[in-house]
Amino acid sequence: MGFLDSVKSLLSGGKCDVRSRFELMREAISGTMSEFYMARDRKNGQVVGLKILDAKKTAEFEARFTGLKKPTEGEVALQLEHPRIVKTLEHGLTTAGQQYVVMEFLDGPGLNSLLIARSNKLDGHRVPLVRGAAEAIAALHKAGFIHRDICPRNFVVAPDLSWIKLIDFGLTVPATPEFMQPGNRTGTPNYMAPELVRRLKTDQRLDVFSFGVTAYEICTFELPWERGTTGQVAMTHATRPPRDILEHRPRLNRKLAGAIMACVEPNPAKRAPSIEHFLKAIRGVQREMEE
Repeated sequence: MGFLDSVKSLLSGGKCDVRSRFELMREAISGTMSEFYMARDRKNGQVVGLKILDAKKTAEFEARFTGLKKPTEGEVALQLEHPRIVKTLEHGLTTAGQQYVVMEFLDGPGLNSLLIARSNKLDGHRVPLVRGAAEAIAALHKAGFIHRDICPRNFVVAPDLSWIKLIDFGLTVPATPEFMQPGNRTGTPNYMAPELVRRLKTDQRLDVFSFGVTAYEICTFELPWERGTTGQVAMTHATRPPRDILEHRPRLNRKLAGAIMACVEPNPAKRAPSIEHFLKAIRGVQREMEE
């Protein structure tokens, strides 16, 4: 940091004037609680991803954890070092009082866009993508967190599908008892575990379920239940078993199919107990389809 930057930082109370420091290169992508930009850091010329959180919405979410020492999104993200997780470079507060996160810029599509388009680019890549997504979640769990919003929208893939990375830790909380109590229902409805939809006590198995739904969709372009709103999802997850994945893809590798179905078990006591358990179950699986 140069002398002028140091003076500016002191005058702003250590806060970052993001509009001055970053050249915004691409129009913002608006999320539920934030805006995301492709930006160039004027300090070093590096192209980065810049996420600026909406102060009001962030405060409303964090009010759910009053009295608890909940880490911010930036504090969580900075602890996650894994090749399948987007790399966070910096976080802090803007001069406008908003949280911001600077991360590596991922030049690739969202997994959700490929699924919505039912892209044939996924052919031959499903096993490594499912495995890579599971490895990302396993690393996050090992670091002591629950993502709480695992879904295709929160994975970015390489243009040639050679890698997949987990993003967005806005709803992530520590996997400790005080953060797993009943009542805090957040996430993307069609991928939410039944215990979360019904506001019951949770643990890392809710990510296992959401991952299972995501993996199911990667392999079939379909979901285990009909798509719907939060209320509709709550009813179907609670009253009907998931549709067998082999009904959609009869030639899907049997080990992969069985491991995915174990993840989408509605009863957490019967569900695959961890993402590591899933990874062990698909060890040795190389092809998505049976020969």
